[in-house]
Amino acid sequence: MAAPMAQLCVNLLPKRLGLMSQHINCSCVFFSSSSPLRQPKPLKHVVNYQRTRAEVARALRRKQNFLHHEMVDKHRASPLQSGTAQISEESGEGAPREYRYVMPEFLPNPDFQYRDKVLEKMERRDMLRRRAVIDIPEFYVGSIMAVTVSDPYSPGKTNRFVGICIDRGGRGLKAYFVLRNVVDGLGVEVMYEMYNPTVHSIQVLRLEKRLDDQLYYLRNAPLEHSTFSFDTQPVNLPRDAPVPVNTTKVKLNPKPWEYRWERFNLKGIEPLPLTAKMERGIKEHAKPWEEYDLMLKYRQTVNEDEERSIMTEVFQENSRIEGERKSSRAVLRRKK
Repeated sequence: MAAPMAQLCVNLLPKRLGLMSQHINCSCVFFSSSSPLRQPKPLKHVVNYQRTRAEVARALRRKQNFLHHEMVDKHRASPLQSGTAQISEESGEGAPREYRYVMPEFLPNPDFQYRDKVLEKMERRDMLRRRAVIDIPEFYVGSIMAVTVSDPYSPGKTNRFVGICIDRGGRGLKAYFVLRNVVDGLGVEVMYEMYNPTVHSIQVLRLEKRLDDQLYYLRNAPLEHSTFSFDTQPVNLPRDAPVPVNTTKVKLNPKPWEYRWERFNLKGIEPLPLTAKMERGIKEHAKPWEEYDLMLKYRQTVNEDEERSIMTEVFQENSRIEGERKSSRAVLRRKK
């Protein structure tokens, strides 16, 4: 049976291949359950040299915000770098520790994915130049402030707004703060960009802090807690006096609220009457482990050495600006 089948396979081969049937040994293999199967040969790894070259070219191409070590050494040896050495702490010219709370917008983003040291350096320079033109005083969330901005539609081309600071955030030139006040029985909130050229003046009428970092819950509180007269006179604190903390606790209005304030662990509101549903929601959204998560705190803060160098640079430049401002005021007094 096998021989006729082999002869049939030879006869069926196409003659255009130029093969002679007598030189071809063709046989048919019949598999059964008893015959062992042939093991497949292991595949050899084929190196894709074209892909390798592409990967190498991608790795060697110029990256964003990256300088070669030779270029870095060249810049360090440049005469333009004279006078940029870091100031040691022993010289006593470093910034105080609480300075990071006075000007938090100078600190960079702790997430390295969004870091750009060249851009950060340029932004700090522009921010300090802006501070040389306009006086941006120390303030915190809870301070009563007055801001004057340019308004082309106002009769005097300027607009002045007085309110309580309910939020402060942003980094670099994108730093902002939000003021809230009640005008004609309606709550009004205005967000100002701190380094916007349209801002003419920023004045702190009453410097104080609150128990919370944000005061958005004043939206659901009685209007008396957000009402301030536009004729409020500034209250000056003694020099080197600590910033007072306002421990007033606000009683919220009945529901509905803008947010579920019971889940935010707020210290500046009176205790809320909790229902069983509200307690279940608090337990579901509670994160007690974040208090002990050291890596989370590390990722949310800037390195201490980098923070110290940045704040020292800002402190020195700001001190120089203050000195020039005082000397110019003394010259103007003499002329008068």
